[in-house]
Amino acid sequence: MNRCEADLKSSTDLVVKRAIDAQCAGHLEDAASLYRHALEQMSDHPAAHHFFGILKYQTGETDAGLAMVNRSVQLSPNRADWLNDLGNLLAASGRNEDAANAFMCALELDQGNAPIWNNLGAVLQRLGQLDEAGFSFQTALSLNPNFEDALNNLGHIQSQQGKPTEAARSYCAAYVARPGADKSPHMLGIAYYVLGRIDEAAETYRAWLRQQPGHPIASHMLAACTGENVPERASDAYLEMYFDRAADQFDSKMVGMLAYQVPERAGQAIAGLGLSEKAVSILDAGCGTGLCAPYLKPFAKQLTGVDLSANSLAAAAEKGLYDQLVKQEMVDYLRASGQRFDMIVSLDTFIYFGNLAPLLEAFSSSITDDGLLVVSAEALLSGEDSFELTPSGRYCHRREHVLAQMTAAGFKCESVAPLKIRIELGEPVDGMLFVARKVASC
Repeated sequence: MNRCEADLKSSTDLVVKRAIDAQCAGHLEDAASLYRHALEQMSDHPAAHHFFGILKYQTGETDAGLAMVNRSVQLSPNRADWLNDLGNLLAASGRNEDAANAFMCALELDQGNAPIWNNLGAVLQRLGQLDEAGFSFQTALSLNPNFEDALNNLGHIQSQQGKPTEAARSYCAAYVARPGADKSPHMLGIAYYVLGRIDEAAETYRAWLRQQPGHPIASHMLAACTGENVPERASDAYLEMYFDRAADQFDSKMVGMLAYQVPERAGQAIAGLGLSEKAVSILDAGCGTGLCAPYLKPFAKQLTGVDLSANSLAAAAEKGLYDQLVKQEMVDYLRASGQRFDMIVSLDTFIYFGNLAPLLEAFSSSITDDGLLVVSAEALLSGEDSFELTPSGRYCHRREHVLAQMTAAGFKCESVAPLKIRIELGEPVDGMLFVARKVASC
């Protein structure tokens, strides 16, 4: 390059720099004018073609913009970042095969670039090449393990491939990749729990309690994660707050997403007892949004529901199946009401009680002689304790312990059936369904 050519290039470079500054500041007309001037000075200036092409694309001149960006990579074929820009524009235009080729050319120049691997994975996913897309996202993550977009994208792939457990972990890893003020501490704690990072979950709840001392959910979940100050049962404040928040989406989440089958299984067990229609008074203790009501109503001459959550009770009322709904903690209700029922059904309530004795004693005092008790519990399958508060925030119970507590409260267990309570992180949660009868008083 001779002196004149060098001076011209230097002058054009300055014009292009001014154009890029104007473009970044949003002064697009000024930028376009400067790019035109630069190209009048040097018709094949690579940067002028590249960034003017991006400007044209952004302002609706799609074909002209792509042509200019494509020309820029022809003029500077060793710019991986420009090939990546070309790939992004092609992908945004729906030209996924061309975009994939551009990203692969970029990676030949820069194999250690995590964003380009992520971009390649995104277009391969759109092309239906799920295995190849997954490999691209995993490569991006091997280069940057906290790459939030790549984690979410990998989760989408795993979900499409029927791998819900892996997908859940990828989504949770994405959620904790950038902890910040915009993230729910409850969801952060759950995400850490899903990832098996229990110490970090506990620290999330400690930080939450520093911000909001005594918060019921933070207090309960901290105990669940640390095993310290474990309460005999979940507090009323925790249950009311938790289920009031969850009520709107509870039915669709439990039945649709988590394959919750306890009400149906309990309904089958009750139907097999040979009861006549409209023959018994039934209490649905901890009725929630009323998922169990359709299975109880055919046998109930009176169906009562009791629950702490006002929002859950409102959802239960909309089903129109209960004769009475009461907002009260169930043990307090049973002790104060003086009512006696022919059947008490209490599904997924043991998971909020560690010590079952007060609850079972309340059931016993409120059920008629020879009356029926139908309850479910989450199974404790390891260790030696009778019950345990797990990092999920739920209590699990050993089968033998539940049976012993029932006997002590005056019940004779007639059947215990294993069941899968729901699907959590792609894995079934083991549970038990108990049918017991109140022993007649002498």
